[in-house]
Amino acid sequence: MESIRELYKIGRGPSSSHTMGPYKAAMSFKAKYPNADSYEAVLFGSLAMTGAGHMTDKVICEALEPKKCEVIFDKTTPTEIHPNTMRLKAYLGGAELGSEIFYSIGGGSVLTDGESKVETPDIYPHNTYAEIAEYCNKHNMRIPDYVEMVEGKEIWNYLSKIWLTMKQSVDLGLCAEGTLGGGLHVTRKARVLFQQRHIDESAQTRENRIVCAYAFAVSEQNAGGGEIVTAPTCGSCGVLPSVLKYMQDQKHFSDEQILRALATGGVIGNIIKKNASISGAECGCQAEIGSACSMAAAALGELFEMGIAQIEYAAEVAMEHHLGLTCDPVDGLVQIPCIERNAVAAMRAINAVSLANFLAPLSKVSFDTVVKTMYETGKHLRSQYKETSTGGLAKYYTR
Repeated sequence: MESIRELYKIGRGPSSSHTMGPYKAAMSFKAKYPNADSYEAVLFGSLAMTGAGHMTDKVICEALEPKKCEVIFDKTTPTEIHPNTMRLKAYLGGAELGSEIFYSIGGGSVLTDGESKVETPDIYPHNTYAEIAEYCNKHNMRIPDYVEMVEGKEIWNYLSKIWLTMKQSVDLGLCAEGTLGGGLHVTRKARVLFQQRHIDESAQTRENRIVCAYAFAVSEQNAGGGEIVTAPTCGSCGVLPSVLKYMQDQKHFSDEQILRALATGGVIGNIIKKNASISGAECGCQAEIGSACSMAAAALGELFEMGIAQIEYAAEVAMEHHLGLTCDPVDGLVQIPCIERNAVAAMRAINAVSLANFLAPLSKVSFDTVVKTMYETGKHLRSQYKETSTGGLAKYYTR
């Protein structure tokens, strides 16, 4: 598996696969052909179907400035390798200098045509939860200790920056008001959720409200093109920071404890990325929100110092009950139903940890099994439900 630095990335929303990935590809192509006087970008598959709503064309043109770039949305040509496919061409005086095909595989990662799925070197010696659990149990270490052993002590400095950005995205989202752009006229709700106490609010209701407010805050920042952390993607960026910030606020966990939780959540995300997918265009929203929920559940398990088997069960429950979740963003915007899904998944992560605390010894399904199941389920989903905005809620919602 890759470094968890490749999973947790700081960048602009609203989509890791539709904005961060294409921006990275365009910058790479620009560096390869710096003498070009113009460029052409052709978007295929999900990038073509929902690229306008995700601002894909805008970020590509920004990356290639000050040179002009024509962006073409090809919605008919099949995408045989990956649904997030784009082709860039460079021109000088009307003559083509070069062409390259890129695949935006999720989480801001990009492959060029002919590259294998892994774009950066594997540094982890194990690829499944079973292998990691066996190693940790044998050497009497917890998952964060395993991460430090592989990544080195400097990983904590990196995760410290990640945690700071996560908290900032919550704080900025709670302060923001108004309507999100894109034409759906979605009102920002995080501030209202955070400030307006329920008329007869129990402790449980307050927890739900605050966790949801934090999740809305980050997701609304993402939808507005603000800076967030992929966890594991932009579209699912609100789940992990919301539950960790809430627990730190309420139970006064130290930043060091939070960083260890992030390390454990990162390993879970890495396992999914390695053995399945974190791309909504490839496997539906189960690959984004489901993965984020698993990461959050595992992180919480680490925060509460649960056993390795309990952490596995929490992550498994979180993913299992997102299986088959479709990716059907209305108008191709990461707003409806994406923002609410982050809040629901955050609450589900907390519930998964509660179940794991009692029921882990009775578990029948391994985390690795549910990851394999998610990937196969995603492959069987029809294209309408994989970030093309041609089915589901995106088809039937009317303004």
